[in-house]
Amino acid sequence: MTVSLFDTADLVAELRPQLDRRLLEVVESARFILGPEVEAFETEFAEYLGVEHVVGVANGTDALVIALRALGVERGDDVVVPSFTFYATAEAVAAIGARPVFCDIDPETFCVSGETVERALTPKTRAVVPVHLFGTPAPMAELQMLAEDRGLLLLEDAAQAAGARLDGRPAGAIGDAATFSFFPSKNLFCLGDGGAIATADPVVAERARLLRLHGSRDKTRYELVGYNSRLDALQAAALRVALPRLESWTAGRRALWEAYLEQGLGELVTLPSAPPGAEPSPHMNVVRSERRDELVAALQVAGVESRVQYAEPLHLQPAMRGYAEGVSLPGTELAAATNFALPGGPTRGAQTARRVIDALRQALNSS
Repeated sequence: MTVSLFDTADLVAELRPQLDRRLLEVVESARFILGPEVEAFETEFAEYLGVEHVVGVANGTDALVIALRALGVERGDDVVVPSFTFYATAEAVAAIGARPVFCDIDPETFCVSGETVERALTPKTRAVVPVHLFGTPAPMAELQMLAEDRGLLLLEDAAQAAGARLDGRPAGAIGDAATFSFFPSKNLFCLGDGGAIATADPVVAERARLLRLHGSRDKTRYELVGYNSRLDALQAAALRVALPRLESWTAGRRALWEAYLEQGLGELVTLPSAPPGAEPSPHMNVVRSERRDELVAALQVAGVESRVQYAEPLHLQPAMRGYAEGVSLPGTELAAATNFALPGGPTRGAQTARRVIDALRQALNSS
């Protein structure tokens, strides 16, 4: 029996009784676009994060695009982003006419640092987008100091980090704004596409609400050129069912990682580290090895799903090469050449860890 990379199907099965009831209530209400269900989720997620405002949108990519514009990033501005991340982080910058400027990561954490960001700053830099990659928070304290010193905006890309904390604060509640994705594999998920913007700034929140609705408050008068990007009520209802379980799911994700460590994972591969004060919520259990391809193949034979992440970093992607001429990112390229993800999720435990570790150990000992 194959051990899948994610356990979303098991989590959906756990939620089915409540999901069936709540989704039926939305269908019977005939309120499918925005409305009370979306407003309720926005309020509940804002309370969880400890921020004043959450604005639900159609997906995590739209959240980035709208958040950048809501913060005031404009055409011609430079925005520093990591190259070792999902394409949408840089795509959103380019989509609004700004220029993504790629910075390196610390391969030990897979996240940017104050040092890597500072090396990428230009006279036109307006904002920095630190990504809390694989559920590990970026070192926000040093990034905040840098941003304050240079007058920069900080937009957290927390798509993979719901449930993570840094110095006791939730990921997504630290910068000028943050974005989330609720794609079905994420730590907090819905039943399709969904996303959100979180911020303490009422001006940013109001502008985001305008932008998600064609730049209008009432669909009769249009103040901005915006988007059709609403979190629909069915997805909001699913998120309201899932949100109360986020803390217990986070504990389950951490328990699986601890089981990997107890089974000796650190003897077989290079383990990631976390910045001081970080409490990751492992979205994916990503490790490194010079023998990565050999180990991934062995896991496949053993019925264990694994995945290489971002093997071709963003600065090497065809669509981004025009923004990356002469860029050298050794930490990124090391991570891209050596990383692979092991099965994760809240429902797995010591048995899963043992099966994965046994397959890794056998592959290493047989060659």
